[in-house]
Amino acid sequence: MSDHSKAPVTPVEAFEPPYYAAVFTSVHAEDQSGYGETAARMEELVKDVPGFLGMDHAHTPGGLSITVGYFRDADALTEWRNNAEHRAAQKRGRVEWYQSYTLHVAKVERSRGFKRT
Repeated sequence: MSDHSKAPVTPVEAFEPPYYAAVFTSVHAEDQSGYGETAARMEELVKDVPGFLGMDHAHTPGGLSITVGYFRDADALTEWRNNAEHRAAQKRGRVEWYQSYTLHVAKVERSRGFKRT
């Protein structure tokens, strides 16, 4: 994935509901050859989807990884799901990079944020 250590840590802002959140939680396999490059490419590619709002990432020292993508509507989420390059990366992930994963898609009905000034 991209090097988030250089960027300031900040969550995706709260948006006016409703919108959708796709929560991808994974445990990585030992061999991650090519994963970083593919993840960076997916991160760039999803930005071209009309209705993509942003994404948050978190990783635990124990190896759990969580990525949450936010989409304005179901059509935007469907466009991302059906993107051919994304589908190929998903297939490679199942074969090579993931020990296990779950995907949860939710319609966000409430959203708010806070930022210390």
